[in-house]
Parts: sequence; C-alpha cells; structure tokens
Amino acid sequence: MISLRTKRLREGMVTAQSIYNASGASYLTKGTPLNQQYIDRLKHIGITQVAVTSADPDVQLPPPEDIVQEQTRVTAIHRVFDTFKKPEDLEKNIEPLQASAETIVLDLLDRHENLVQMTDIRLHDEYTFAHSVNVSILSSMLGLVCGLSRSELLTISLGGMLHDIGKIDVPGEVLNKPAPLSDEEFAMMRKHPEHGGRRISKLMIPQASTLAAIAVQHHEHLDGKGYPRHLQDKQIKIYSRITEIADVYDALTSDRVYKRAYKPHTAHKIMTKFSAGQFDLDLLTLFFQNVALYPIGTVLNTIFGYAVVKEVTPGQTHAPLVVLFADKQQNLLETPRLVRLTDYPSNVIESVLDDQELFTLTYRLKIDPSAFLTDEHIS
Repeated sequence: MISLRTKRLREGMVTAQSIYNASGASYLTKGTPLNQQYIDRLKHIGITQVAVTSADPDVQLPPPEDIVQEQTRVTAIHRVFDTFKKPEDLEKNIEPLQASAETIVLDLLDRHENLVQMTDIRLHDEYTFAHSVNVSILSSMLGLVCGLSRSELLTISLGGMLHDIGKIDVPGEVLNKPAPLSDEEFAMMRKHPEHGGRRISKLMIPQASTLAAIAVQHHEHLDGKGYPRHLQDKQIKIYSRITEIADVYDALTSDRVYKRAYKPHTAHKIMTKFSAGQFDLDLLTLFFQNVALYPIGTVLNTIFGYAVVKEVTPGQTHAPLVVLFADKQQNLLETPRLVRLTDYPSNVIESVLDDQELFTLTYRLKIDPSAFLTDEHIS
C-alpha cells in the first residue's frame, strides 16, 4: 500500500482505501482500478493524496483486508450523517445507530485476526461523519483486545459514533477554520463534549449515562490537563480512555483543513513519545499492537538497505516481515530476500520513504517495489 499524490496517479493503479463523501456514499471503493475519469474527478473534488496497492499499474495487488466490511462502514456513515444533520431526531435515529454498532462488533468478532491497515479518505469539510465511524470501529477493536464483553463492546461502539455529537452546537466556521483558532473560538470548541453529553443524556435507553460520559470525557487526560473538567486518572472511565485513543489516532492519520495526514508510524511516535501523561499507557500499547505501523506495501530504508513490507503480525507491528530488494546505495539485489525484523534490534528501520523519495527510487531502479510482494521475486 503506497500513498501517492493525486497528480502522480496513473490509469490501472488500484485503490487501497475508500474515498467517501459526507453522507457515506463512496466516490471510489478500495480495490477499484483507476481510469483517467476517476483521476480527474479526484483532482476536481480536492483529494490530494490516495493510497494505491502499487505504483506500477501492471502489478495488480489486492488491498489489505479491513477489520470491518465495506458495507458496514458505509451504512454506519449514512446513519451518523442523518443523525448529525437532524439532531432533533436523535431519539428516533438511535435504533439505526444501535444496529450499526452491533454490525461493527459482529464484523470485529469475525475478523479479529485482521490488523488496522488504514481506514479511509474524506474531504476536509466532511470529516466528522466518517471520523465518528472510525472512532467507533477503533474503540471497539481496542475494547475487544482488552477483553470487554459483547454488551460492553456494543456500548463503546455506539459511544464512538456519538462522541462528537456536541460539535453540531459549534459554529461551522470554527469547526472548519483552516487557521489556528483564537482564544474565543477555542473556548467554543472546548464546549462540544458537554454539549454532546447533554444531548445524549436525554436518550431513553439504559446506556445513556455511559454514552454521555464517553462524549463528555473523550478529551480528558490522565494527568488532568484535558478538558472540559480536568479529570484525572481513575476519574476517567475506561470507555472514555479507549475512545480518546481512537479519536486522537484517527485525527492524526486523517487529512484536515489545517494539516496533512500523518502516517501510522508517525502517529505512534506522537502518541507514545510526545503525549506523556495524556493516555492510559497499557491501553495505548494494546492499541498499537493491533495497528499496522508500517502497512503492507510500505517502503522502508533499513540498516540493510531498502525493503517493502510484506506481512504484519499482531503484537509485532513494530517489526514487520519485509522483502529486502536493494542495498544502501540503491542498487537492486540480484535476489530479493525475506527478512523478519523481529530477529534484529528495534532500530533496524531508519525511515519510511515519502512520496518524492519513493518516486525517485522507482525511477532509479526502473521497477516499483510492490512488485517484490509477489512470490516470483523472492528467494
């Protein structure tokens, strides 16, 4: 899976991520071979970067398996969209959202061996709806590996879909502002958890108080530096700790009006190294043991040379199975070989190639690294 700028897309490349509009309808579903009409449309609607399975149109690789089915995700986005557009009908819309929560949990139980490889692409001003579904899915995944019961998973899945419902009470020009918020605007933004908690607490369902707590607490930090109530440690419920991790990860790995998406390994570094005191570290460790830090198809610069990720194993996401195909001087190896990075020190990966570096390497070698993912190239 390789992320390319839209201007570098070519006919025949296969999408590795789905691209959604606001209501959950797909502009393109993952696994779609691109043609010029699709490429022109992506440019027209403002999509700047797309993940493809290979930068070589002649190398036809399938996209990685998602942790939920495509239809599950699309249906959930539709339902979240309807809820956010008509918040006065939240009580009426809760049953469809509960049905989506159940489908997400059933998918996860059926696909528990699948890692989070990537999620999707959304337009900047349509971020909230798919983000809410991603938080639902990621929260449920983390709850599953924590050993939560099925009923608890249903609650956390629904809580993820509703965690940002309070944003409907924040002015759109503040939500989608492409520049830093003023103190006054930031104060407005910081009120959305309590706005959401109030709306959810009016629901006539048994889980209402728990769902409201998820909404109110998903920006609280264990060190008390979060908002809105500066709660600390055990004052923050486990559902909220889980939801916060999912919320931050999806925000970091998504394009926003004010930033480009970070790659998963960079999000991992930000959340583990530069956010001391914010997260429950045990939960954070479990989360990243089930998220592919280097998704299949990622090209790495290692201490041995250049390699492409072939396989990622839960619990060992920091050290994938790779195919080493070039030396440090960017010369092709006569015979590419499999290397299990778990057999080597943790500093074996020096960097992940960005779009420009990958383009330059491919041009120099006259072959796309994804070609080495097929068995015929490996010794």
